[in-house]
Parts: sequence; C-alpha cells; structure tokens
Amino acid sequence: MISESHPLHRMFRGLTESTFMAELGVGDPSLVGYVSNLLASFVPSQALGKIRDGQGRPLFEVARILAEAEAADDEERRGECHRHVGDFTLFWTGLYPDALRRIAGADSADGLLDYQQQGKRSYYLASTLAGRPDDRPVLRRLSEHFELCAFGLARVREELVKLEREGAARPDDRTIWA
Repeated sequence: MISESHPLHRMFRGLTESTFMAELGVGDPSLVGYVSNLLASFVPSQALGKIRDGQGRPLFEVARILAEAEAADDEERRGECHRHVGDFTLFWTGLYPDALRRIAGADSADGLLDYQQQGKRSYYLASTLAGRPDDRPVLRRLSEHFELCAFGLARVREELVKLEREGAARPDDRTIWA
C-alpha cells in the first residue's frame, strides 16, 4: 500500500474529502478515510489479487473469493475475504463501471453476479466478522451506503481525469483513469 505521506495518497485523500463532504454532504470522516485508503490500496495492481487460494494463486473473480470465504475454517479469513469483495466491487463499480462487462463477462464466474448487491452484502458480512472491532462500524456504513460511495468514487474519477487533462500529471506518467 502507498504510505499516507505519499503525494498520490494525499491527492486521493483531498479529492475524496472534497467530493464526499462538499459535493455529497457525507460528513463521516471514517467512511471518507476508508474510501480514500481504498483508492491508494488498489494503485499497486497486485492488491486486486490480495486474496489467494489454497495453492497461493491470486483470486481475481468475486465468485471465487466468495467460494474461498465459504471454505474458510475461521471467521477472520471469512471476514478478510468478504471485506476484499466489498472493496473490489466498490472500486470497480465506482471507478470503472464500464469495465464490469469485461470483468464479469460470459466466460467469468462473475457473469451472474450483481457487483453492487454483492458489495453491499460482503461489507455487511465483513462487519459481523471483522477481526478488529473498530472496523465493524465503517464496514456496516459501507454496506448501507454502497451506492452513494460508488457514486462518490465516480465523481472522484471525473476529478482525476480533469486534473490529468489540465496537466497535473507529468506527460510521461501512464494514465490509469481514462
């Protein structure tokens, strides 16, 4: 994960706070902080495959991660899997909804899943299984306000694209937002 002092993390934090608090009226610092940390955590693409199967292979499909959660012997592992499903579905639903057809295509185990519905459900389940009790309230709120958070992330993406067009990113940087 990118450290909180890294400029990219600070930029995500500022854009998320501005969007969620000023535009959407979400005055929940722990929720806003979680969403900005989510952005920073998925910058390294390896984070998308954070959950691994029994053979150590990264899992990139929600259906497979859910199967891993069901097969888990302990609540902590189930909670970790459900939290990742919530994070994964919120990230893709909010930032790249147009890519969901490719991710959950016909040849994918995710083809029959509704990412918003599954994200809400997984955050709820994670809130009941979270290893740290301090995480439970924010995970519950993410479940309750999943659609609003996805909309907020879409607005953050628009701001990132605008910054990129205005030249805030160096010309040699690869674009990840458009």
